Amino acid sequence: MGVLMSRRQTVERVQKVSLAVSAFKDGLREQPSTRHRAEVGTSRRGTLEQEVQEGEEEASAGPSQPEESSASKAAWERLRDGRGVEPEEFDRANRFTPPAFIRPKRELHDDEPPDISLEQREQILNDEMCEICEVWTAESLFPCRICHRVYHDGCLRRMGYLQKDSAVEVTETAHTETGWSCYYCDNLNLLLTEEEMYSLMETLRSCKIIPGTCLTLDDFLHYKHLVNKQQFEQPMAEAQEEQAARQFNALDPDKKGHIEWQDFLSHESIQLLQKLRPQNALLRLLTPKERERARTAFLALDQDNDGFIGEGECRQARHTWFRKHQKEMLSCNVSISHVGPISEGSPTSSRNGKSPEKILPATKEEEASIDWPGFLRENVAYILAARPNSAALHLQPLA
Repeated sequence: MGVLMSRRQTVERVQKVSLAVSAFKDGLREQPSTRHRAEVGTSRRGTLEQEVQEGEEEASAGPSQPEESSASKAAWERLRDGRGVEPEEFDRANRFTPPAFIRPKRELHDDEPPDISLEQREQILNDEMCEICEVWTAESLFPCRICHRVYHDGCLRRMGYLQKDSAVEVTETAHTETGWSCYYCDNLNLLLTEEEMYSLMETLRSCKIIPGTCLTLDDFLHYKHLVNKQQFEQPMAEAQEEQAARQFNALDPDKKGHIEWQDFLSHESIQLLQKLRPQNALLRLLTPKERERARTAFLALDQDNDGFIGEGECRQARHTWFRKHQKEMLSCNVSISHVGPISEGSPTSSRNGKSPEKILPATKEEEASIDWPGFLRENVAYILAARPNSAALHLQPLA
C-alpha cells in the first residue's frame, strides 16, 4: 500500500506543479500588456484617441470571450497531453487519479534497422501485478493484447477507463486471441513525440478542427482538401478524394454518418507517423506480442517454407490485422485470431453479409516475392493502426 500511495502522491504532485506552471505562464502573457498601459500613462505619449480605441476593443470583446478561450485552451491542452476524461469531469467518489502521460522521445538509433528474427520466437510474459494498484490478488487480471500490462476490472472502473458498455467487451475478449487493448495502447496519439504532437495541433488549428468534435463526411473531405493544399499547393485529385471517402467509411463502421473524435485522432496520428518517421523507426514501436503475431501470420502464408511470400499475400495480410471482435460475433461463440488468414468458409470471412469477390491467387513466379523484413516494413503501419479497441479501421488498406 505504501507503494500505491507514493505513486498517487507523485502523480498528484506533478499535476499540481503543471497547473502552477500554466498559471505562471498565463501571468507572464498578461504582464506585458499591463506594463505597456502603465508606461503609456506615465510617459504621457499616448493620445486620447488611442485610449478610447483600446477601450472600444476591450468592450467589443465582451465578457464571454475569456470563458470561450478558457474552454478552447483546455481542449487543446487535453489534446497536447494525450488525455481524455479529466478528473473534474467525472465523479471523484471512489475514483483513482488518472496517470500523467509522458510522450516518447526519439533516440539516435531509432532509424537503424532493428534485428527481428523470423526463426527466433519470443517468449511472451505479462506482468504479475495490476498496473494501477500494483497489487496481486486472486481475482482475475485482464491482460493487454499489445503490451505486458495487466489490470483489475475494479481498478479500471475507478480510473474511469471502463464504462458500462465496454465492461462486457473487456471481460469477454481479454482472455481470447482477439484480446483487449489497455488505455495506453488504445490511444495511438500517445505514440507521437511532443514535436510531432505540436505539428499535428498546428495542422488542426489551421484547418479549423475543434478537439473533441465529431466529423461528417463533408467535414472530413474538406479537412483532407485543406491538408493536401498545404502540403502540395494543389487541389486533391479525384482518386485521392475517393480514397479519403473510403477511409471515412472505414472510420464509421456503424454507418452513423460521422466519425468519433478519438477515431479521427488515431487516424491522423498514424498518418503523421508514416509521414515523419522511416519504417525502421516504426518497427521499433512494435511490442513482442505484435512481433509474435506477425511471425504467425507470415509463417501461415509461407506454405512452402522458403522464407518468401507473394506480394498478393502480403496485401492480404494488411486486412487481417483489423479482424476485431465485433459485438454481433459474441453470441456466435466464434473464436477468431487477430491476425492470420481467415478461411473462405469461415463465418467471419465476409462483412455485412456480403461475400468478397473471389480472386485467383497468383503464383510466386508471376508476382514479386517478399521476405520477412520486407513483410514487416510493408505491414508495420497497419499493425500499429490495429491497436485501438474501436471497430473502426484507422488506416484503410489501399485497394
